[in-house]
Amino acid sequence: MTATSARTRVSGSDLVSGSSMSTTSVRRQGRPSGFVQWQVLTARSVWTMVRHGELVVAVIAPLIFTVGFYLPLKFVMQLQGIDYAQFLMPIIVLQAMAFTAISASQRASSESLSGLNMRLQTMPVVGAVPLVSRISSGVVRSVVSLTAALSFGYVIGFRFSAGLGQAVLFCTFALAISTMLSIGADAIGTLSKSPESTSQMLTLPQLILGMASCGFVPESGFPEWIRPWVRNQPISQFSFSMRDMAEGGVSFHVLFPSLIWIFGLLAVFIPLAMWASSRRS
Repeated sequence: MTATSARTRVSGSDLVSGSSMSTTSVRRQGRPSGFVQWQVLTARSVWTMVRHGELVVAVIAPLIFTVGFYLPLKFVMQLQGIDYAQFLMPIIVLQAMAFTAISASQRASSESLSGLNMRLQTMPVVGAVPLVSRISSGVVRSVVSLTAALSFGYVIGFRFSAGLGQAVLFCTFALAISTMLSIGADAIGTLSKSPESTSQMLTLPQLILGMASCGFVPESGFPEWIRPWVRNQPISQFSFSMRDMAEGGVSFHVLFPSLIWIFGLLAVFIPLAMWASSRRS
């Protein structure tokens, strides 16, 4: 009887152990991977953009930039011997990418305000997935906006004359800038929790840096006292690099300052965005 009881206890122990292992296995199998979570959240964000007409705006915005920037200064620049369509194209693309970043900040702010971030933090979602999915959906919008900007640029006379490799580099560089700006904008939007104030906060620096840059007019068009700032600020450096990519091929000497700006800002924006996305408010 003692032996029987012992066998019963052992069998029951094995059953409980086996049941526990089976439950753990089911849970592990039932939990989606981080990659699947990223796919689902990215698809949700893209569908939201489609439903709200954001991708339509991503096409219209470069058209407004092209018409608004090109027509007023076209003839003035031609008198100076400048092919203004070729000269202007980088800043049109950069403005479109900055507009995408503003949209990313508004999306992050809306999700934070609605409590979605808090709900995701209580679920078995890999920590970085919500942030990465928002940035990924922003890349989709950037691709749409970049395609539209280049199409409108071709209408006014812009051409890639440095070959396919430089054209691919131009597009990759533009998307890298957009991603960098979107990461910073996402952090600001998540922390502010106000889509309206976030948009206003980011629009002003965009306008100041854009207008006081070599994207619209050459450095010689500015007063002497402000030229060092105009020449060395990031929008001007990005414009120099992209202009060379389109026209004759960029050298490392021209590209290096742009890379310093991109990687330097990423070193600030990535930790800030991760902290903002994971913090509990």
